Amino acid sequence: MSRITLTAASRVGCIRSNNEDMVFAYDKFVRSDAYQTEFMTENSERFLIALADGMGGHNAGEVASEQTLSSLKFFINDIPRGFSVGEFEETMMEWLQFISDSINRRGHADPSLRDMGTTLIAVIFYGGKYYWLNCGDSRLYRLRDGKLLQLSTDHSLSNARGEVKHSNIITNCIGAGCKNAYLDIFEFTDDFRSGDTYMLCSDGLNDMISHDDIEKLMNEGNSANGLCEAAIEAGGFDNVSVCVFHVD
Repeated sequence: MSRITLTAASRVGCIRSNNEDMVFAYDKFVRSDAYQTEFMTENSERFLIALADGMGGHNAGEVASEQTLSSLKFFINDIPRGFSVGEFEETMMEWLQFISDSINRRGHADPSLRDMGTTLIAVIFYGGKYYWLNCGDSRLYRLRDGKLLQLSTDHSLSNARGEVKHSNIITNCIGAGCKNAYLDIFEFTDDFRSGDTYMLCSDGLNDMISHDDIEKLMNEGNSANGLCEAAIEAGGFDNVSVCVFHVD
């Protein structure tokens, strides 16, 4: 049994006119807003914490991120009880193919939504086990004993080339014409510890603030909104969304 304290925020930034990011923070969709809650895991048979960074067109990215998170929320609630780890991972891959095809078809049917797509980073509790999954270059970090570690791997051109500098060119996503989307899925129940803090973010955070500065801000106890504010103060070149949750 754990108590999870969670904050989430999603901000438009300084340059863009609309916010294509969205967060699903346990029980609430968050866009251009901030939110906080806490809950006990013993009261939850399953739950979802997820972030999507949309792309394409003036409004298309926000459509893709919202459709993906809405679909994932309902999908997680509808998975039958009793799936093994392997069965859960297999059904998540089936969902990925479904949602990616759905977004691609919608983009083909409506010129205003053409080439829309989104990244996805998520933590899921199901069947007494914790999973995290990733598609794209939004990130999952863990703060443990004061040290920040990126758990996810960016699906980006710069990472494929072994470059340290982040690239906005991604090699994997949901929709956007991507025909071979894939998920990194990890079951990490045995490594889910009291005292840890996890942070999901769009690249609007890590493009503006260095790893060391993110670590410092998290050690100072900054909420998701505080991290977003720091990215905006650093220039806010993109939408910035963050979800931080602490495990007791």
